[in-house]
Amino acid sequence: MTDLEAIGKTCFALHARMTARLLSRTYEAALRPLGLKLPQFGILGAIGHGTTASETVLAERLGLERTTLVRNLKVLTQNGWIEPISDKGRGLRHRLTPAGQALLEAAIPLWQQAQSQLENRLMDVEGDEARRAMRALRKASYPP
Repeated sequence: MTDLEAIGKTCFALHARMTARLLSRTYEAALRPLGLKLPQFGILGAIGHGTTASETVLAERLGLERTTLVRNLKVLTQNGWIEPISDKGRGLRHRLTPAGQALLEAAIPLWQQAQSQLENRLMDVEGDEARRAMRALRKASYPP
């Protein structure tokens, strides 16, 4: 019989999923007063940063399934926070509206507060060390 306890203690995927859910709850709670979800904050940030990539490229950069990105883009558009811009070819790109820019500016301090709270709770692990470990796991997870 397989040692299921050992698998539970060592499985990167299991630990990453548990960690991601808890981290998401922390950031979601911080952004909730603005009616903003964490993936939407990431999308607004990428668009606000000047990422004018196609939806497919934007999804890859943000680590989102394309369907998840498209669903969130629809919500952001319906709320008047982003608008599509015409592009050569078939790709669709977006830009922040003034309301989207204002929302992003209001969300950043809330994100910073959640980020600081997590950094302070890390205890024996440096924030940069934790981020390096997560990047290494992402890199190791890409197909060869």
